[in-house]
Amino acid sequence: MQTMNIHEAKTQFSKLIEAVVQGEEVIIARSGKPVASLVAISATPPRKAGALKGKITIADDFDAALPGSVLDAFEGN
Repeated sequence: MQTMNIHEAKTQFSKLIEAVVQGEEVIIARSGKPVASLVAISATPPRKAGALKGKITIADDFDAALPGSVLDAFEGN
């Protein structure tokens, strides 16, 4: 992890981005006091609605085995 002041970070921004892409964390400071952290964004693919359609089934008697108090809690009673 490296720390640098705002002015230095502005002049070396491209190098900082490359360091972050390589997994490093960069702390940006103002007058020597940390104010921000530059970290990579994890690339998670967006979720697709309905991706499990047809792959999951719920038994017809799903709620028959639940105690009444649990069922009431699910229904907001």
